[in-house]
Amino acid sequence: MTVIGFHNSHEQVHPADLLTAVHHAEEVGFTAAMCSDHLEPWNPRQGQSGFAWSWLGAALATTSLPFGVVNAPGQRYHPVIVAQAIATLGAMFPGRFWAALGSGEAMNEHVTGHVWPNKDIRDARLRECIDVIRALLAGEEVSHDGLVVVDRARIWTLPEQQPALIGPAVTARTAARHAEWADGLVTINQPHDVLREVVGAYRDAGGQGTLTIQVHVSWDPDEDRALAMAHDQWRSNVFPPPLCWDLDTTTAFEQASAHVRPDDVRAAVRVSSDLGQHAQWIAEYVDLGFDQVYLHHVGKEQRPFLDAFGEHVLPRLGVTRPAPAVATRPLRPEQEPQPALLK
Repeated sequence: MTVIGFHNSHEQVHPADLLTAVHHAEEVGFTAAMCSDHLEPWNPRQGQSGFAWSWLGAALATTSLPFGVVNAPGQRYHPVIVAQAIATLGAMFPGRFWAALGSGEAMNEHVTGHVWPNKDIRDARLRECIDVIRALLAGEEVSHDGLVVVDRARIWTLPEQQPALIGPAVTARTAARHAEWADGLVTINQPHDVLREVVGAYRDAGGQGTLTIQVHVSWDPDEDRALAMAHDQWRSNVFPPPLCWDLDTTTAFEQASAHVRPDDVRAAVRVSSDLGQHAQWIAEYVDLGFDQVYLHHVGKEQRPFLDAFGEHVLPRLGVTRPAPAVATRPLRPEQEPQPALLK
């Protein structure tokens, strides 16, 4: 059965309110959850940006849902810290946590004061981080000298099973690069032909595991309000790569989106007052082969969306039982930690 999950947008909702929202999402029938991991919101009207990892501990402890997070190791986060965070949540909540690891956006990463690298270097840095994180989760002591530097790191509290490490991609090129290491692929709603290219590139390169899509939606009983809400909150998110990767502040996104018209937002957000239309759109993603669909309502108020989709949309999609456990990669047999020098 396809997992229908709730995406928690830290950029838009205070973390206390977001915790209340995800509790309600479970109550109305959503079978999984995921969240963003930002330092800045995309525009000043969103106005929030809680720390994802603190919130994840609270959310996992107070629901029974599996959770995922989208994270960018390598600049703002050292990969050893990411590995420790993944290991601790995996140890505390077995089988319920996964992390999607990407190359990041300048708006969150520039704060370190380091140069924002070009995409090829960011992808190479991410690949080094993946190797470091996997080795640490396997119980190894790791030293590494490359685009990231690690000196004799070891994670002492390990999960019995490694949480799945998922590759996030919006282009076919990135999806193909992730195939060699990822336990699955996650992307966002795009035209169907683009999604087929992204998935095809991942599978053709040998990519294994689950296919996940995050779908931006805007719903209100009034169509005009649904569109106005999407334009107010999400017009800063209509830009394709590389612009969305390289703009470096909330102010820059706000300036870039000044001339985005309301109807332009429909290319990035599924906007409709018709709940049947939303159910049809979601079913189309399932038909494309996605195992997990996470819905992100782009409005700041989540409860009306959750109530409406829980009552009218989830039943049409056959969501009648809890989601299966998140796929995990077994740990290597326990052994004494040995130094590992990753090239």
